Amino acid sequence: MPSLVLVVEDDAVVSETLTTYLEHAGFAVVTASDGPGGLARAQSPDIALVILDWMVPGMSGPEVCRRLRSASSVPVLMLTARTSEDDRIHGFDTGADDYVGKPFSPREVVARVQALLRRSGPMGTSTSTTAPPTVVGPLEIDHFRREVRVDGRPVGVTPTELRLLEALASHPGRTFTRDELVARAFGPDYVGLDRTVDVHITNLRRKLGPKLIQTVHGLGYRLVEPE
Repeated sequence: MPSLVLVVEDDAVVSETLTTYLEHAGFAVVTASDGPGGLARAQSPDIALVILDWMVPGMSGPEVCRRLRSASSVPVLMLTARTSEDDRIHGFDTGADDYVGKPFSPREVVARVQALLRRSGPMGTSTSTTAPPTVVGPLEIDHFRREVRVDGRPVGVTPTELRLLEALASHPGRTFTRDELVARAFGPDYVGLDRTVDVHITNLRRKLGPKLIQTVHGLGYRLVEPE
């Protein structure tokens, strides 16, 4: 069955255009025209990815994303006409996985959707789904179930956060530059904000605790080796 994409967009022309291009690319599409409706539909287990407009009525896109993240790790692609870096960082901080500014090329949106699904699916990881969980001190990453636990406690992470964590956990104690983390988590062709990795690391620290991931000033980040 084709992957089901939810488009949360109140502009009928934009919604119809995205639906046409996504369906042509082989996706199934459902739509919602307001924030509350989009949030309710996005929590359905059949939704593979959400395209979310920042200014959707009833509830802002960032608020929809923030609430969704408390219940689901479904990939979220944010659409917005806001162009400042602070706005983009705010979108990532609420749990969005990627960002496309308006006006946009529908083909670019489709490409971003395909890339997000590749890296969020089990076969999109760099670690074999048949491999045992990675354990680094109190941290455990189950690559097959795509679950994270700290001291046995389940921790909800987004697909992008999981990819970053898998990269760091592949070599505990090694410092990864931001460029290396972008290449491992987003792919070598990703073009994004310099601070994107920083925001996702901040989110991971909030969820995992502040001591597991260290900043190496002027270089990047590393996962603390267990004593």
